[in-house]
Order: sequence, then structure tokens, then C-alpha cells
Amino acid sequence: MNTKSFFTAALIGSVFASSAALAAGGPGYGGGHKVDTASTDTETSTTTESTSSDLASVEVSDLQYMREEEKLARDVYLTLDQYWGQQTQVFAQIALSEESHTSTVNYLLDKFDVEDPVVNDTIGVFVNEELQALYNELVAKGESSFLDALYVGALIEEKDMVDILAAINETDERPIILAYSNLLDGSKSHLRAFVSVIEAQGITYEAQILDSEEVELIIEEEDED
Repeated sequence: MNTKSFFTAALIGSVFASSAALAAGGPGYGGGHKVDTASTDTETSTTTESTSSDLASVEVSDLQYMREEEKLARDVYLTLDQYWGQQTQVFAQIALSEESHTSTVNYLLDKFDVEDPVVNDTIGVFVNEELQALYNELVAKGESSFLDALYVGALIEEKDMVDILAAINETDERPIILAYSNLLDGSKSHLRAFVSVIEAQGITYEAQILDSEEVELIIEEEDED
């Protein structure tokens, strides 16, 4: 299944998938924002510890990339909050969620004995050169105006969704799929938050990476909750 068709399926079935995962005794990835670490710790203690030898190289690289990509979101939002925090709390609030997300991926790195690429947790510092360049570019754009900053946030969340779904397609490890699904739900919620603030400025949001139909489905989910 290609990424695009899987994305549509994920949009339609995310609520049902989350319910099924919880019913099967999976970790408590509730609320779309934060991980229930107590639940994940409990599951870890009652299962055989996995190692990186159990993972394909693409699964390892995806985990490492996702760790820094979630850090990038956190770092950009914390930085932009310094500029626009008086006008909106959206950056500060979502940065807290992104801190939880990058910790979730770090939990997976520990579980599968994968090297953590975040050797320096300083804001704006990345091992991955692509993410380093992207951070610099997005912060520069977001500093230029409040509206640009909001669009930067929405862009990050759209990119996250594409990357998460691609990573899900590359693994059959249940803990990884559950964690990635939680990150996906969080990104959809974050995108809705940014779009809400953008449209409060009297502007109709247009998708930047995803298809417009996909973004419309995400926004409509809020009305169905």
C-alpha cells in the first residue's frame, strides 16, 4: 500500500484502530497528545526485551529520524513562542506535547537498543543535517511575521504526518506502530490547532504538503469528536 492510500485509510480508521489497540492490551496512548508512561512501563516489564537486532535497518533509521523530527517540532515551537507568545499560547502548548512525543520515540530507542541521535538536547541542535537546515529555515521564516509562524507550525505537522505514515509502512513491530499511531493523532490535533488560529485571522488555510482533501478530512474530525 502506498503512503497516500494508507494516509486516507488512517484518517478514516484512526479512532477505531486506537480503540482496538487499547482493547488488545496495548500501551495507553490516550488523548492524542501525551503518552501514558505508566502503561508503557508496565507492558515493558511483562514482555521480552527487544533489541536493534530484531529491526531492519530502515526501522532503525526511521526511529532515529523520528526522534530528531519530533525534537525539531518542539524546538521550533519553543523558539517561535519567544516571538509570538503574547499573541497566542498555541506554540507553548504544542511544544509541551512535542516534548512528550520525542520522549515516546526515546522510549522505543531504549526498548529496541537503538542509539539515540539526540546527544545534545540543546534547542536548535541536530545530528541530522537535513533537519538542522530545516530548523534554521523554519525559524527564520517564522520570525518574520505572526502569520508566517502559524504556517510554519502547520507545515511541520503536515510533514510529520507524511513521515510517520511512511515509517508505519516500513514496520510490523506492534509497539512501534502503536507509538507512531499516537504521534499521528497528535499531529492531526496540532494541525487543527494551527489552522484554527490561522482562520481566526480571516484567512482560509490551504494545504502545504498534504492534499487539500486530506486536510479537510483532518479538520472535519474535530467536528465529529
